[in-house]
Amino acid sequence: MKISIDPHSGFCFGVVKAIAAAEQALQTHHHVYCLGDIVHNNEEVCRLKKLGMDVIDLHQLQSIQHQPILIRAHGEPPSTYALAAQNHNTIIDATCTVVLHLQKQVKEGCQQMRAKNGQVVIYGKKGHAEVIGLVGQTDNTAIVISSLEEIEHLNYNAPMRLYAQTTQNLHTYKIIAEAIENKYRQHNDNYDFIWYDTICRQVSNREESLKKFAEAHDVIIFVSGAKSSNGMVLFNICLSVNANSHLVSSVDKIDKAWFSQARSAGICGATSTPLWLMEAMANHIQTIVNQQ
Repeated sequence: MKISIDPHSGFCFGVVKAIAAAEQALQTHHHVYCLGDIVHNNEEVCRLKKLGMDVIDLHQLQSIQHQPILIRAHGEPPSTYALAAQNHNTIIDATCTVVLHLQKQVKEGCQQMRAKNGQVVIYGKKGHAEVIGLVGQTDNTAIVISSLEEIEHLNYNAPMRLYAQTTQNLHTYKIIAEAIENKYRQHNDNYDFIWYDTICRQVSNREESLKKFAEAHDVIIFVSGAKSSNGMVLFNICLSVNANSHLVSSVDKIDKAWFSQARSAGICGATSTPLWLMEAMANHIQTIVNQQ
């Protein structure tokens, strides 16, 4: 059986930056605290933990002082930086540049909307680290929506600025933006509504190549952490063209029965999936096939 790894899968540049920052910090400090999982991939988190990185939450940060604290690619709200400064911690900021730009946009949009008694709306996953960071730019006044149905609860008599979490599906986001604009047309001829395309193209541009990769193989093994938002988006793209697509997080989740009738297997992953893990999957599958 032929086994292939998708050449377009693996860490995006934001995650590459964060991992590099973590490894460099560990060489300097030997022990670093990371606020939340550095990536939504447990295997990579475990690798860095062995090197000296401890994952903490915001509650634990309150009692940590004079220590190096790594801000992961997802970013953080201003309140986190204030707390770290108050506790005299050293910030290692690995926030993705795309997320940093979006945070600035949201903050500026919030200032505009305050002057007009308007609203800032963010399309994203409620409770996601990136979304929490974005909402923090608005002093927690932004409205978060996660589906088309939720636009029914927005105020169409007030101005609005709409943004999207960087890893959301671009097609779905455009549908939501157009639906909101239609709502405004129904309520107000002089509406003030602007939406911004803030989707990261390293995720959205993978759709067509991922479809072709999934179609070209009998079985698809999509490697992703369970908490990865872009992982679910990309896995569903695979599933839409290949019903024999399977989402796994580690080699022990592989079922040998998936390959009993297969002539080819394709391995791909989220932007938070390390290449070494996909290579381990390929080696494990090859072992299973040789034993059959």
